[in-house]
Amino acid sequence: MSLVTDDIAQLLLDVRRPGGFCTSGVIDTLAPGLEVDGVGPVALPLLTTQAEQLVAVAEQAPFGRGERTLVDTTVRRTWQVDAARVRCTGRGWAGTLDTIVARVAEGLGVDGPIEAEFYKLLLYDEGSFFISHRDSEKREGMFATLVVALPSLCNGGELLVSHAGNEVRLDLTVADPAEVAYAAFYADCPHEVLPVTSGYRLNLVYNLWRPTAGPRLVPPDHSDAQSALTARLRRWAERRRPERELAEPEKLVYPLEHAYTQMGLSFAMLKGQDAARATTLTAAAEAADCDIHLALLSIEEWGAAMETGGGYWDDDDEGESFEPVGDIDRHLELTDWRRPDDGEPDLGPLPFEEDEVMPFDALEDIAPNEESLREATGNEGASFERSYRRTAIVLWPHRRRLAVLNQGGLAVTQPLLATLAEDWAASGADSASPLWTEGHELAGHMLSTWPGTPWLSHDLHGEVSTLLATLGRLGDTARIEAFLRMLSTGGAYSLADNEAILASLPRLTPDTAKTTVARIVADNARPVPAACADLLARAGEKEWASRKAAEDLLTALQDEAFQDMQIASWRRRERKGPQFVADLLIAMGRVDVALASAALDRILARPEAYAMDAMLVPSAVALGLLPADRLAAGAVAARLAVAVRGHLHARIALPLAPPSDWTRDAELNCGCAHCRALGRFLADPVQPVWHFRAKQSDRDHVTSTVRHSLCDLDLKTLRKGSPHTLICTKNQNSYGRRTRQREEDLANLELVNARWPATSPG
Repeated sequence: MSLVTDDIAQLLLDVRRPGGFCTSGVIDTLAPGLEVDGVGPVALPLLTTQAEQLVAVAEQAPFGRGERTLVDTTVRRTWQVDAARVRCTGRGWAGTLDTIVARVAEGLGVDGPIEAEFYKLLLYDEGSFFISHRDSEKREGMFATLVVALPSLCNGGELLVSHAGNEVRLDLTVADPAEVAYAAFYADCPHEVLPVTSGYRLNLVYNLWRPTAGPRLVPPDHSDAQSALTARLRRWAERRRPERELAEPEKLVYPLEHAYTQMGLSFAMLKGQDAARATTLTAAAEAADCDIHLALLSIEEWGAAMETGGGYWDDDDEGESFEPVGDIDRHLELTDWRRPDDGEPDLGPLPFEEDEVMPFDALEDIAPNEESLREATGNEGASFERSYRRTAIVLWPHRRRLAVLNQGGLAVTQPLLATLAEDWAASGADSASPLWTEGHELAGHMLSTWPGTPWLSHDLHGEVSTLLATLGRLGDTARIEAFLRMLSTGGAYSLADNEAILASLPRLTPDTAKTTVARIVADNARPVPAACADLLARAGEKEWASRKAAEDLLTALQDEAFQDMQIASWRRRERKGPQFVADLLIAMGRVDVALASAALDRILARPEAYAMDAMLVPSAVALGLLPADRLAAGAVAARLAVAVRGHLHARIALPLAPPSDWTRDAELNCGCAHCRALGRFLADPVQPVWHFRAKQSDRDHVTSTVRHSLCDLDLKTLRKGSPHTLICTKNQNSYGRRTRQREEDLANLELVNARWPATSPG
């Protein structure tokens, strides 16, 4: 079976005649100088007083029925002024009309010259309308009607044009005096003017005709191609998953032939063959229950490059010339969405794959819109960047809409899921509601593509909380449980997730909640023991902690083979924080005090892994502030307090006094000549300032040594003369740090002694 991309591309080749049965647009212009007999010059936008004057000199517009011309306001209620009584003047109007006619010819797919013959001025006031009808061909060679809507303030009065089962709704309202709107359609196309609901609509009507003889022009007929496209799209849209063996893409991307700007991105503004194929494909997509949009397609490429000439060193070439070397990185994206009615849907950027493009080679030979070469510098070779821009038609099965939107990532799906949850909650409906079902489906797509490796997901912890909170509002217990299971096994779990996890657990049964906590601890105790200890400590308050979870956490502490260097650098920062030991003793004490005691034995035996100031002191203080009823392992915590008290007493006993002279510690991490000179200066008891005059690289090196060795020096560069001078001035920072440490030690000792006095047996 052939792929849908091949089939659709082939079928679109049958849509050969450019243009459609109607075309429309808006054009910037100097509004025409409009004069009407009996009224005089008419100001634009149309004023109410002048609209009333126009009604006074106009007549009810008739319509044709067979050989008769009738006036019947139940069929047509419109005011008209004959062309002989109307004059369109004004600087630039003739050129504007020529531009409109040229665009109309392209939009209708007409070759050769065409002319516009002014027919009449039509005024629609409130309640005016014209039921569906066809225009008569008023002269030889006439094939279409052109309507130019002049600036006016009104609502309603949309133009409906239909042909071969397709209908287009056009709103020609323009209020800006620097714009006019236009629409043209083949004369034999049924069309209708809907009732004007307020204000006035003022239109110039022209007959379009060909001055040269030729076959009678009729609207393009792509009905056969449309039927075939509908059938193929329907088979694609109705496929059942999984059907991966066919490798059918999730969406289809059809690049257009012409270039369009972001401002001009509109189905109504498509040109030639693009317009014909867009019209046919839109009708087929609607019949096959597929969503269809216009979008800007962009491709960004970058990689290593080899210069091949050009630039300022080569007068024979213009600009830079290079060839890519090695692999090329690419990012493909769709943005700036438009619906067939030219509305802007709430769609963010979506990636696309090359196998979604049709035909498969549509993007192979396009030239880049921008490209640049970065020349080699230092240890880095030359590199290039280039970008491509095209406009494309994009479509996907409506029933797979959520799967496609999920390709846009969490920036697209999180807000959408939140909206669905809020709308469902506000509706008061149950889980059989379409809103709930749609939210449940979207959440399933999100879980299926959630970053499953820690190096991709470690910066998404806020997203974890957001998703769990939204699933909670949706009451989707199944997705909550599935997401928690995925977090546990995917390597993406972090301390930052615990708040959201604990808030979600009450929606599960008590046994499921306990199992979930145990699973998270079992899978993550080694890489992130601090997160597991925090989770277990807080889960214990709700009876969600289990002995197995506590034992798994203790086993992770006892596993000597699992060292920090086996963990990614960003994970090491999360492994053990200042609260870790406190959380550990709280969690294990609630399960079994013996486990807490064994854990503390392990911790005290490894001072290199459990630093006294970074971990044990803050944990002892935190435990001391905990209410007694929340600390089951009180005796174990008292043993920790004894160790901490000894450490604090020893440091408090050290002498503390400001320096008596200018000698400063000189434990430097470098022995080069410049750093030896720095060391001699630091050891000198009488020299407070050192002037180091040297080139910048040497000054930078000495600066680095000072900062890494925590020297008691203030640094300032004197930018006078050449080379500049680094001024090093001694200070008392070390004494200040020791003073602050003494104050902190005394405060911590007081807190520890308040809970566990020094005379306590422990």
